[in-house]
Amino acid sequence: MEIIYDILKFLHIMSFVFMSVPLFNLIVVNERANLGVSFNYYADRYMENIIRRGATRCFVFQSTVLITGVLLLILGPLGISALWTNWILLIKTLLLFTLTGLLSYVHFSLQPKIESLLSKVGPETAVPVDFASQLKPYRVRRKKLATFCLFIVITIIILGLQVYGHFHPTLTIALIALAGIFALRANKALLRFGWL
Repeated sequence: MEIIYDILKFLHIMSFVFMSVPLFNLIVVNERANLGVSFNYYADRYMENIIRRGATRCFVFQSTVLITGVLLLILGPLGISALWTNWILLIKTLLLFTLTGLLSYVHFSLQPKIESLLSKVGPETAVPVDFASQLKPYRVRRKKLATFCLFIVITIIILGLQVYGHFHPTLTIALIALAGIFALRANKALLRFGWL
């Protein structure tokens, strides 16, 4: 039974690592911005393919986090009742559902609008003059949501480190504030040197 518990812990943590999709989507979007504001079919299509296909992966990782988290509670020392008696686990769970809701909104509402616009142009098609401005509102909203999702993922990790032993409240608040600063920085900059 201990081996199963250890495997579940591994899958749970690895799934969180792989949920770094918002960070890498922000990096992709910021790299695309280096090409200028005008629409470039190949660059824009490539970027949208990465972002669109990343959503399915993220749904799988989020589901894995939820399933392994519940199984860890059932098989571990805390028990399933910790889901509603341990405030950290409760907040982590609510934040995970928030992430899933935001990802669903992007994947099922925003991305189809972007795809609909992109379906009107091709590599040989003359691009309408205002095409980039038609895409911009959806892309800006998606980028803001990716920034917020990145902040949530980092916050969940900060809380996850405290399931069995709490940090000093000041440290928790400071780390969450740093998560917000990092997410905003990832929104605005390329992060060419990792943290910097």
